[in-house]
Order: sequence, then C-alpha cells, then structure tokens
Amino acid sequence: MAKTLRLILGDQLNQKHSWFGEVDSDVTYLLMEMKQETGYVRHHIQKVVGFFLAMRHFADWLAAHGHQVVYYRLDDQANKQALTENIKSLIAEQGFGRFEYQLPDEYRLDQQLRDLSEELEVEVQACDSEHFLTDRGFLKDFFKGKKTYLMETFYRAMRKQYNILMDGDEPLTGKWNYDHENRNKFKDPLLLIPPKVHHRDVTDIVALLEKMEVETIGKLDAKQFAWPVTRAESFGLVTYFCEKLLPYFGVYQDAMYTDDAFLFHSRLSFAMNAKILSPLEVVEQVEQYWYSHQDAISIAQVEGFIRQIIGWREYMRGVYWAKMPDYASLNFFDHQRKLPSYFWTGKTKMNCLKHAIGQSLDHAYAHHIQRLMVTGNFALLAGIHPDEVDAWYLGIYIDAIEWVEITNTRGMSQFADGGIVGTKPYVSSANYIDKMSNYCEGCFYKKNLKVGDKACPFNSLYWHFYARNEAQLAKNPRIGMAYRTLAKMKDKEAILKQANYYLGNLEEL
Repeated sequence: MAKTLRLILGDQLNQKHSWFGEVDSDVTYLLMEMKQETGYVRHHIQKVVGFFLAMRHFADWLAAHGHQVVYYRLDDQANKQALTENIKSLIAEQGFGRFEYQLPDEYRLDQQLRDLSEELEVEVQACDSEHFLTDRGFLKDFFKGKKTYLMETFYRAMRKQYNILMDGDEPLTGKWNYDHENRNKFKDPLLLIPPKVHHRDVTDIVALLEKMEVETIGKLDAKQFAWPVTRAESFGLVTYFCEKLLPYFGVYQDAMYTDDAFLFHSRLSFAMNAKILSPLEVVEQVEQYWYSHQDAISIAQVEGFIRQIIGWREYMRGVYWAKMPDYASLNFFDHQRKLPSYFWTGKTKMNCLKHAIGQSLDHAYAHHIQRLMVTGNFALLAGIHPDEVDAWYLGIYIDAIEWVEITNTRGMSQFADGGIVGTKPYVSSANYIDKMSNYCEGCFYKKNLKVGDKACPFNSLYWHFYARNEAQLAKNPRIGMAYRTLAKMKDKEAILKQANYYLGNLEEL
C-alpha cells in the first residue's frame, strides 16, 4: 500500500469506523483546527470549544492505539487555516502517494474535497463515514416521483429494517406513533432532574480563540465546560438519560419551562452529530433499557425518543442530499427582512423569545419545539429571509451541522422549501406557546390581546402571515380552517394594522 494520508473531519470522530480496525505504519491520520471552519458562520463559543476538545481527544485515542497522527492546532505555524492548502502541503512535504477521506456531511466540504481530488496527482479514495442507517441517496430513491417526502412513511421503513420496537412485521402494541401523547405542559417542578454535566477547564482553548481572533457568539464559563466530548462520557450520558430522564421524556418532550433549559431531553445531539456515538447504538441501548423497565416506563416515552433519531434525524439527512445545493436558496414566501438584533442578545419584551434565545446563548442548546415554535415561528411570521435564519441556527447551536440544520430551518421551520419537508407551515399565535410553556406568565405583552399597546405580537403576526400569503396557501387542505376564520373576523383590519406596525418596528418588540 502506498504511503497514505487519511483525513478526519471534526464531525467524523467515529472510533468504530473500519479504518481503525488495525494499525498500518503506512497510514497517517490528519485532523485540523482551521479558521476556515471557525469562520464560515459566527459560531457559539461552546460549539467551537466542543469540537476542538472532541477532536483533540480523538487524536489522543488514535495515538494511544498505535496510529500515526498529524494534528494541526489552530495556532500551529504549519497550519494554513484552509482544508485544501493544508492537505496539498502535507502530501508534498511528506511524500504521500495516496489520499483518503470519509464522505463529508456538508455539501460545501463535499465539493471542496471533490475539487481537491481532481487537482491532486496522487491516488484518491472516498469512503462512507459508517455512521448513518442509510446512505446519502437512500431517501431520494425511497420517495422517487413524490413531491412531498412524508417522514412517517420513512420512519416505519426504518423501524422494520432494523427491527426496532417491532413484533415481527408489526409495531409493538400495534401502534407506530405516540406523538399525541407527547404534547403536555410541564407543571410539576418536583419532577425536575439536574442535567449530567462534565466540568472541564477550557481556559487554554478560550485563550487560543482570542489569540487567533476567532469571532464567536454566546457565553461560556471557561472553567466549567459541560458537554461530553469523549465516547465514554457520551455513553455515560445515554445511561443517565435512560435511568433518570426517559420515564418522563415523551410526556414532556414538547414542553417549555422557564426554570429548566433541558427538562428531560438527552443532550446527546452533539455526541451523535460529531459521530462520537452512532444512532443505532444509542437507539439500541435505550430500547433495551425500556424492555427491562416496562413497569416504570411507558412505550410512549421511548418511541418518541427513537422517532427523533431514526425518524427525523435520518430523514433530514436524506432530504439534504436529495435536494442540495438548490435547497440552500429556496425562499417560497420571498421573505426579505433581517433578524432583529435581540436574536444575539436575548433583550426583548417578548418573554418566550427572551427565554428561548437567552437559553441558546447561555447553553448553545434549545430543544426542537423551542427552535420550531418560538424562534422559528417568530422568524416565519415576521418574514425573515431564510438566509438570515439559517446562519443564526447554524452558528448558535452546538449540534448544528448544515445537513441537519438547513433542512430543519429552511424546511420544517420556515417552509421556504414550499412543502418538501412539512405539509404546512408551522406557525401559531400565543395560544400554542401558552399551551406548551409558562413563558406567557409575567410577559410585558398580553397573550389574549390581538390589538393594542400590549397585544402579543404573535397574535396579529399570525393572521397577517395567512393574509399576505393567501395566494400560496389557501388551497392547502391542512389550513383551510384558518382562512375560513380570517374571512369571518370582524376586527380583521385592526389586527392587520397592528401586525403592520409590529413589522415596521421589529427592533422595538
């Protein structure tokens, strides 16, 4: 075998990959901290630190198992801060005759490595990352000829293929989905369980980022970095989830509560999206735990969790590879406004946004309903350009990599894809937010008012959204009721006037 350089990206930290099955003295592994990756959007500081930490631990693991490793820290003199330049330079300097890489999960990196492959004068080989349950092209073939990709159909196919919560060819209990049992408001603080955290001093990495002038957003206690960055720590989080959080996960998975940022969510998304853990090993561990604790945990809890991983997560990745690169420019409603400044500060009179954004800035985390029905809902109602929304979501969350971010943002959240992912826009008035949270308590705005100085902006913006988009949405069978209600409204003009005032004064809300 020719002397080989193998690239490992920051989200390819999979110890179980077949590459690492045996040590080969002719193979060198390359991991790099680069300004190319810290700067393509402005990331949360916890996200940058988390990836750097996880990459460093992975490089140490490789070396401890006898593999040869080249690791570029951000301030290394040899680091050219760009993927292709670093690789070309290293191949020339050390005489590698072969270059191998795992298929990236971001389109821009995939294109960059394809272009590099054509430039290099050495043999090049790309291989699978061996992480997902499906390959890149599976979903496109699965829904061939369909305009809408129905997630539930895909999810059931995955359950069957991997025999998860199944009784032969039928789902356990005869029911596929318990989503209607996952919509409860949280009311009992005595049920709360503190999150499992990992106190790690990262002052050296924070100093490195300052030295290299990396611009970040969000907050970090440099002496108390809380996220798991190793395989052992991540499995510990799975165990903690099973033992402490799973009994209430499904019941409250859509709930939002001012006094707890995480409720019963696992916080495993960073570990999985960096490929430290595979989706299948997480699902199988949780499934097996439930089988031996059915007396204390209902199936609705575990099914809701599994659906998020082998349903939504795998499905969104399939949509990404089926629809990119065009997907990144879709703007069904032709929205053009910019995000208000409080998306970077959390300083707004709207209590729900203050909490959801503030939590995101503090923890680099918000769960799916906070992302979809608070920040995303507001952005859609306010007519924010999808590019603005994409960049914010991609930067602020520790688990955000484009394959999972853009499909959730431009598709599920903003309906900018015109219905590929969702069958209708996910918008709501204050009523839904009040139903699923305690955010409306003590808010400057009044949840029941549509007009007036203290009318909740969500109420008038909700009806304005439907009114201004009637040509695109009126024929959608899932939202006909909204237009029938709008047509009968006696105070319609006042509500739309209120919304126009708010749209003209977004910064003041």
